[in-house]
Amino acid sequence: MNDRHIDDRPDEGYTPGTTHAEWGAGNPRLRITRDDERTEFAIEDDVVRIGAAEGNELRLADTDPVHATITHDDRDEYVLTMHGEGETNASLGVDATHADKDSETLRTGAHFTAGPWTLVFARDEFADHGRPFGGRAGGEYSDQPLQPPRPDYDEGEER
Repeated sequence: MNDRHIDDRPDEGYTPGTTHAEWGAGNPRLRITRDDERTEFAIEDDVVRIGAAEGNELRLADTDPVHATITHDDRDEYVLTMHGEGETNASLGVDATHADKDSETLRTGAHFTAGPWTLVFARDEFADHGRPFGGRAGGEYSDQPLQPPRPDYDEGEER
């Protein structure tokens, strides 16, 4: 039996802490695959329209004109809203974060499909707002130490 606790971690080396970083930090991106095609798309805008239409921030062939939208919200979260058919973590019953079955807060590893494409969201751990203090290694549910409240991203932040 492992009798180690979060407070027993060594003082040296990297110990993850809060997942609240500067606005938009953590290199948010999508890893995109289809058959043998692989690419990565950096999310640099507060609204990213994904689909086949000209003018979308991310154009993908064989999808609806605007198949999905990712919105960078005022909590510094990236929220996916599906407009076309596709699988999401929320539609599969996994980690649904919104009452609307077509929307979900994206965390690293969240995936969705648009036509023949599979898209996987990634954001560096220090900024992902998910589980602080190293995730499961740092605690679970009632044993998970709370992180401080999110910064006020409206205060002094340029967007």
